[in-house]
Formats: sequence, C-alpha cells, structure tokens
Amino acid sequence: MTSTQTPHQSAPTPFVQRFSSTLLGARLARLLVVHELGTWGFGSGSPLVRRVETVVGEPAANAVTHGKVPGRDFEVRAELRVTEGVLRVDVADARGECGPPRRPVPRGPLAEGGYGLVLVDACADRWELVDRGPVGKTVRAEFAVDGVL
Repeated sequence: MTSTQTPHQSAPTPFVQRFSSTLLGARLARLLVVHELGTWGFGSGSPLVRRVETVVGEPAANAVTHGKVPGRDFEVRAELRVTEGVLRVDVADARGECGPPRRPVPRGPLAEGGYGLVLVDACADRWELVDRGPVGKTVRAEFAVDGVL
C-alpha cells in the first residue's frame, strides 16, 4: 500500500495545530490535514489522502472521547520528510495514563467500539503509540510517499 507520488523535492513547512477537545475539533482536524495535504500537492481523492484522513480521524475522535482533559486541547502534526520518503502524522492528547494497547486488539462482531487502532493499523504503513512529555500520548503514523517504506 505505498504511493509513488512525490509532490515536492523540498519539504513544506510542517502542519501543526491544536484543536478543542470537542467533536467539532476532531472533525476540523481531519478536514484541515486533508486541505494541507492538497497544498503540498497530494490529490484530495487520492488513496494516500483517504488513508491519512482515516488515520487522523480515529485518534482525533479518541482524543476528544477518551483523552479529554478539561482545559486541554489535542494537537495534530503532519510532516513530509522528503529525504526519507515518509509522510508522518501525529495526533497527541493530554491523557497518558489511559492509553490504548500498543497493538490493536480484535473485537467481537457485536462490539460497538474499539476498532480505531485496527483502522490505523490497516491504513498506515507503520504506526506506534509514544509517550508525550510532560503528559499525554501520541499516535504516530507514517505513510510511504515514494516507495521507501
């Protein structure tokens, strides 16, 4: 599932934005990342952008549902690492003590939730859960943009 599309020879400025820990904030995060990828030269309907959109949407929704701390926002960062051929996306929230499992856990067919990291695992070429200092956690996902991964 790699993309052979390389939009820039030099890396654009990373996209970094904090969003309110609300459902509207989660939706806005997803939409703004897709918009930013468009300004970097990625087609809005491309398979890569759809995968990134899913990956941003899932941890952003989790950040406002499970990772919400009153008065704290969640943060999204997207960075194109041209020399590595990687698009990296981080979604970070302020609750590190209640993180998901480090690997997705299959759920039963009648489960109402718990599929977020399964989707992240299916869409990203590589992902991990990392601690965010001084507090919180980050879901980090990487996507190959020129077949390097």
